[in-house]
Amino acid sequence: MKIVVTGTRGIPNIMGGVETHCEELFPRMARRGFDVTVIRRSNYVKDNLTEWNDVNLVDIESPKKKSFEAIIHTFRAINKAKRLGADVLHIHAIGPALLVPYAKLLGMKVVFTHHGPDYDRDKWGLAAKTMLKLGERLGCMFADEVIVISDVIRNLIRRKYGRTQYVHLIYNGVSQPEKCDYPEYFQGLGIEKGKYILGMCRFVPEKNLHHLVSAFAKMKNAASDIKLVLAGDTDFEDDYSRGLKEMAKKNGVVLTGFVKGRKLHSLLTNCRCYCLPSSHEGLPIALLEAMSYGVKVVVSDIPANKEVGLPESDYFPVGNVDALADKLKAIVEQPLQHIDYDMKKYNWEKIADQVAEVYDFLK
Repeated sequence: MKIVVTGTRGIPNIMGGVETHCEELFPRMARRGFDVTVIRRSNYVKDNLTEWNDVNLVDIESPKKKSFEAIIHTFRAINKAKRLGADVLHIHAIGPALLVPYAKLLGMKVVFTHHGPDYDRDKWGLAAKTMLKLGERLGCMFADEVIVISDVIRNLIRRKYGRTQYVHLIYNGVSQPEKCDYPEYFQGLGIEKGKYILGMCRFVPEKNLHHLVSAFAKMKNAASDIKLVLAGDTDFEDDYSRGLKEMAKKNGVVLTGFVKGRKLHSLLTNCRCYCLPSSHEGLPIALLEAMSYGVKVVVSDIPANKEVGLPESDYFPVGNVDALADKLKAIVEQPLQHIDYDMKKYNWEKIADQVAEVYDFLK
């Protein structure tokens, strides 16, 4: 069965939750005997790869402008998928799902993975939010099979569109942690093991990293030897990302840029705690990664984060900087903790088996 994937910027080593999801999932689908092609956005990849971990890679140009990039690339990707003879087109995210009916008109079977209501993201204006809502509607109405990554999203599409048939709850996953030290890297950053709070995500408004910086500034006097490390960056430099970086520098925050591999593993292995203060998520892979390393986590009390089922003490009211500062202060005043979270339902091998069953429904 030939599977063609679009809706992602690409794989491997490209920043983003959908990108991490696809990087983990599709090599596993290839190993299960599926002929998988991921169509990438050429302006995000510089590796000249045509194959990676048994997944075929096809690069197609798209305008690097956030309002049009996804939809134009998806249109071109669908046409390419048709020429490649795709049995199944797998579309990720609600923006690209706007073109699910077009793919159906071309005669392809479509699987749509709903990663979250992106129209709730602060970065989008009214016109973009309207198109994203339409994409969600068309994806949920016309896709042959719909995958949702959380029960929150499953309830949302049942309530809004009445769709309950051929809807599959398949969580995001997390790989086995690669615990390690990287003394030279830490020395370069000016941080010490166990003496930093980690924020790890894209620099976009809905992640609320500015709240984390403000909370850190409030509790800094109580824990002068603790630092804040922000690992990540933005796809599109804008007023928010520039303002966040300036705010971070003024408050002595360590900025690593986008990191993967040993650098990221060492940051997760040795942090005092991980914090995700966001106002919008689907099911955050970054949070699952931090949990897989057994680190203490502090997250906002939005539905997607609550679904993970952490102890109530790990949540704070979204947007409440004082409450977040109090949580962080209490954590750094305690000895370093290791926590054994139950990660069984986030196993990528189990997830790949579930996706394989969805594809098999379409044979």
